[in-house]
Amino acid sequence: MASLGIVKLFLNIFFCLNLLASSAQGKEDYSKYRYPFIKAASSFTSSRTWTGNDSPYDYIIVGGGTAGCPLAATLSEKFRVLLLERGDAPFANLNVSYLQNFHISLADTSPTSASQAFISTDGVINARARVLGGGTCINAGFYTRATPGFIKKAGWDSEIVKESYPWIEKQIVRWPQVAPWQEALRNGLLEVGVSPFNGFTYDHIYGTKIGGTTFDKSGRRYTAAHLLASANPENLRVLVHATVEKILFDKTGRQPRAVGVVFKDEYGNRHQAFVSKRMESEVILSSGAIGSPQLLLLSGIGPATDLKRMNIPVVLHNEFVGKGMSDNPMNSIFVPTKKPVKQSLIETVGITKMGVFIEGSSGFGQSSDSIQCNHGIMSAEVSSRVLVST
Repeated sequence: MASLGIVKLFLNIFFCLNLLASSAQGKEDYSKYRYPFIKAASSFTSSRTWTGNDSPYDYIIVGGGTAGCPLAATLSEKFRVLLLERGDAPFANLNVSYLQNFHISLADTSPTSASQAFISTDGVINARARVLGGGTCINAGFYTRATPGFIKKAGWDSEIVKESYPWIEKQIVRWPQVAPWQEALRNGLLEVGVSPFNGFTYDHIYGTKIGGTTFDKSGRRYTAAHLLASANPENLRVLVHATVEKILFDKTGRQPRAVGVVFKDEYGNRHQAFVSKRMESEVILSSGAIGSPQLLLLSGIGPATDLKRMNIPVVLHNEFVGKGMSDNPMNSIFVPTKKPVKQSLIETVGITKMGVFIEGSSGFGQSSDSIQCNHGIMSAEVSSRVLVST
């Protein structure tokens, strides 16, 4: 009977906390963070139809993550942009904002967590970002530039790419204060032949190097969401807690054209948003490797047989959508230590010609105002350790 009472008490507390969290969503004043254009999704007034549409938006971007935020910021210089993000803003989230809480942000499995844990069909434990700023809010904060080969294969203009790097680096990238474990890893990599030592560099070059970090000297994280500070506030509107469910199409032409989206706000109410009738106006999907194809499928774009099996009306048959997904393989070595090790995330990296990257982190931290419980398989509550990954 006593155990039953404890369970009931726990459920009551959990229910109350959820009510408090739900009632708080959408009420934060984001203008105090220099982002007056960030609003709760419930503040949006829907457009009824595209045909009678006088929408002010040249672009609707779905997904305010690593790509979506800088894209919205740069497009807003000349165009009117609506950016939709299913998560909250990261600025007041202590699990996101500080290096010492890095492991805790991944361990938080609550419905409002910035990190959404999942296990792939191959059995790989992973996490998706659910926050404005995307993966830059939950990753280890390592920054490096792309290889020339990658840029060429992607079909990008290398000169424009080179001009774009400083725009990001000046705003959110720092040089790390190299931690003892990172120095030890550097020495070890050089000893086994991952050479030469290239020092501090953003460039992706063979050998061992110290890369950039998105944490400052005090351990505070800077994310893609901070890039929105360079946007034109008159042309940009950002909605958080906006979960896009479907893309809307105009089917009157020879090919279906994306003209809007349906999304739910923090209270579960549905809204419609449309782009303007300019021929150049677009709906841009920037929802990640999983989210973008998922939304295409839900909207009727994908393999026709798969869509029909799920009773989704086919808008456009494309046999490749949702197929061929794979994760980068990783091997990790955890080394328990008897004495505490200073916490560090990725700073030193070994880049081999075989295509293998070697990196490491160390220690564990947690601020007093962060979550304080074990989360089972996603937990990182280990008193002291070092990690090497390839």
